[in-house]
Amino acid sequence: MRINVIQHTPNEGPGAIADWAHEHGHQLYIYHPVHFDCGLPTAAETDLLVILGGPMSVNDKDEWILEERALIAKMMEVHKPVFGVCFGMQQIAITIGGEVSSGPKEAGWGMVEKTSNVIPEIPVALTALHWHAEQCHFPPYIAREITTLFSSEYTENQGILVGDNVIGLQFHFETLADNVREIVINDKDYLRGSEFKQYPDEVMAYPVPPANKQTLFKLLDFITHK
Repeated sequence: MRINVIQHTPNEGPGAIADWAHEHGHQLYIYHPVHFDCGLPTAAETDLLVILGGPMSVNDKDEWILEERALIAKMMEVHKPVFGVCFGMQQIAITIGGEVSSGPKEAGWGMVEKTSNVIPEIPVALTALHWHAEQCHFPPYIAREITTLFSSEYTENQGILVGDNVIGLQFHFETLADNVREIVINDKDYLRGSEFKQYPDEVMAYPVPPANKQTLFKLLDFITHK
C-alpha cells in the first residue's frame, strides 16, 4: 500500500502513523506543499491519504489548500481511505459541506470521550494532545450522514467517520513522546489562552498514554479494512 502523507508544518509529522505503516509493510511518502513546490499526489497513486495538522486555517485561500480539498473529494469519489488530523479533519469537514470557525482554544492534554461503538474495542475515554482553536460544524443534512466518534467538554465534533473509509480527528493520537516535545519546544506560546491552562514543561512531561497509539491503529485498520 502506498500511503501519501501531506505534512503542513515541520513540527507535526506522522508519528505513530509511520509505525502503523511500517508494521504492515506499507510505503510512506511525505509531501510538504507549504514549503516545497512539490505538488500533491493524485488519487490514482494513493492507497491511503493522510492529512496532518498545521497552523494555517482551512478558511485561507492558498491554492494548495483548495487543491488538497479537491484531492480529498476525489479520494471519496473513488472510495479510498482518508485519515485527517486537526487541520486535516477540518479539510475533510469543508469538503463534505461543513463549516470551520473559531472556538475555545484547546492546547495541551485533554480528555475525549467515545460517542459511538461503530469501531469496536475503543476505550470509553482517552487523554489526547490537543493543539487547535477552530471547530467543525455540520448542518443537519450533513450531520445525518456522518458518525461522531469522539466529543469533549469544549468541542462536540472531536472525531468523525464519513462512510466507512474516512476519519477525521480534531486532536492528536499520532503523537509519540518525541513528537510532543517537538511540537511544544517549537510552538510553546500557543499554549497561552488554552482552556487547559497547562505549562510547556507540564505538557512535555505528561506520559503519552499507550491506549492512544493502540486506538490510532484500530482506526487505521478500520478505514483500510485490515
